[in-house]
Amino acid sequence: MKKRLLILLFTVVIHTATCWGAAINIQADIPYKTTPAGTLLLDLHYPEKELSGEYPLVIYTHGGGWGAGSKANASNGSKGMAVRAMTDKGFCVAAVNYRLVKKGADVAIRDCVTDAKDAIRYLSKHSEALFVDMERLFVFGDSAGGQLAQMLLLSPPKSFPGAEELVGYDYIVRAGVSWYGPCDFEKTELFNHDGRPNFRDRFGPRVLKPDTPPADKLRLYQEVSPVNYLKEESPPLLMIQGDKDTTIPVKHADYIKEKADAIGAPVEILIVKNAGHNWRTVDAPIEPSVDVIIQRTVDFMASHLTE
Repeated sequence: MKKRLLILLFTVVIHTATCWGAAINIQADIPYKTTPAGTLLLDLHYPEKELSGEYPLVIYTHGGGWGAGSKANASNGSKGMAVRAMTDKGFCVAAVNYRLVKKGADVAIRDCVTDAKDAIRYLSKHSEALFVDMERLFVFGDSAGGQLAQMLLLSPPKSFPGAEELVGYDYIVRAGVSWYGPCDFEKTELFNHDGRPNFRDRFGPRVLKPDTPPADKLRLYQEVSPVNYLKEESPPLLMIQGDKDTTIPVKHADYIKEKADAIGAPVEILIVKNAGHNWRTVDAPIEPSVDVIIQRTVDFMASHLTE
């Protein structure tokens, strides 16, 4: 019955790939929301070709500076390896498109957050048909997607309401992993990797829209800064950042860890030596390796499966 319902509800493209020893069943281009910028889509990466039961679910939010990238990142490079390692472990991974901050698009980072939350609400609404277990929900993202993953993990589920038809489909995230994602936009010094004077706020124009009143700037910066939602009872977060990253400096991991320790919140950090953004090698091989980073990511989620 579930399979028949799935076919009736969605027109999808299905293909398989093999990596990390597991076949991946990808049901692609599922529309979850209509926006002024167009219809937003997500892909579901399943751990089996023949679907049965309910699979623990990971929401993957891609990087790209909130202005580029797509759900296709889940099939490429280290992110693709991580997604395939998750499916090898039995997770279903939902790779989500969200509106992008582009010139003339009237989109800001808060819209990206809203879209990502609506993707979860959509999956909650259709969980039975899609074979996903919303009681075992996790988040994972890289760079801009790392910030979005932190927001999904830490901010209240009812915050950032979006599509009217998805209101009321709430969720609880068990744990999340952020790869080189920023945690705070208000403290712009966290982006200044070498303490240079006259540092330019690179991402401010993506937090604010061109017509944003100056009086709203601080509120909007704070609204999309994950660290502001951190509480003692927050679900566990693993921040993995490179110590040579000049795009999203390691200062972000150190800062959220300091805040977490002060209130007893469950935040862990893994600092990758010699690693720039996207795990680029700087001066020497990165340590730990990408394989170890991926394994730590998957193990962190798996450790919270039975809570």
